[in-house]
Amino acid sequence: MPAVPDLPPVPPVPPGFAAAYRAQRARFPGLSGRQPVHTVYVPADRFTAGTVAAWRDEALGLVHAHLAGPGELADVFGVPDGTAAAVHARLLAKLGREPIEDLRIDFEDGYGAPPDAVEDAHVEQAAEAVAALHAAGALPRRWGPRVKSFADGDPERSIRTLAGIVHGVAERAGGLPPGFTVTFPKVLMEDYLRQFADVLAQLEDGLGARLRFEMQVEAPQTLPFLRAELAEALDGRLAAAHFGVFDYTAALGLPPHEQRLDHPACDHARHVMQTAFAGTGVELSDGSLAASPASGRAGDVHALWRRHAELVRHSLRHGFYQGWDMHPSHLVSRFAAVYAFHLADYDAHRERVRAWEERREAGGGVMDEPATIRTLAAALRRADAALP
Repeated sequence: MPAVPDLPPVPPVPPGFAAAYRAQRARFPGLSGRQPVHTVYVPADRFTAGTVAAWRDEALGLVHAHLAGPGELADVFGVPDGTAAAVHARLLAKLGREPIEDLRIDFEDGYGAPPDAVEDAHVEQAAEAVAALHAAGALPRRWGPRVKSFADGDPERSIRTLAGIVHGVAERAGGLPPGFTVTFPKVLMEDYLRQFADVLAQLEDGLGARLRFEMQVEAPQTLPFLRAELAEALDGRLAAAHFGVFDYTAALGLPPHEQRLDHPACDHARHVMQTAFAGTGVELSDGSLAASPASGRAGDVHALWRRHAELVRHSLRHGFYQGWDMHPSHLVSRFAAVYAFHLADYDAHRERVRAWEERREAGGGVMDEPATIRTLAAALRRADAALP
């Protein structure tokens, strides 16, 4: 029997590995918790304690008038007959129970730039309304303001509104209700992010709550400084990045009729966002459709729903599971499209995961890789969270 040759010594683990691994775990924690499927934007001067109920009632009214049963839903949204009944039932239940998952009180583009005294009064009004919603158990699971951008050259106004909301709600509600986040728009300079994070750190003293924010990606100038290290550099305060379709396409000089979420330029920007924040725990959200039904006639309502659902499906296919809704009619097409998307392949995904776990073939000639199974399992978790 031939002699076994001596093996060379095994090199030791590199001395820098432990530090690098700790940095990896800190930088890429992955997503945790339930991400809302949408954010509803309401101008601050129109926001009251009755806003959530008003949106619910209008959306339900539109369903009863123009989407009476599964057959109509299948026709409007192109949902298979076998799925339409489940989507329709879930849609009605959702609108009745939780029509808004994430609410943003808008003090920026949707609001304007009134005199300071007027905005201060609306801040007080908003704080009263949030406290009343919280007391009634009707405050959405996530909520907060969108303040003005530092890029406007007036950070004092932005900070004053934010402080007024935070302290005003906390005083009236006996503390800041859970789910608070603030949207920081038009981030044209990376330094603005650090400055805004410092403002939040100062505001949270005595609140007993950690304040986090979401940035808006609304200009091509923002894309170059999006990177994984950004969330870490901001002390974990960056909760999300939201895409702003209209400012972004305007900044590129696209013509008005090309300001749309499914434009290739928007796909590029969203993919940069995905690449920058993959695995970091920073949530991603798509933008909005700036349209409402042209009239109350069924044809106009259906046309709006079809276009909005088309854009929602485009976002979902590209891995953006949250978007903005700007009108009560959008709630109908949002939830209908989301539910149909998750239900379409739910059983097939579950069977493939079970087959993998049981070390058997899933059938249909499918050969799954571990990465595919992780994706399928994540899709099932996301569907379970989204479906009522």
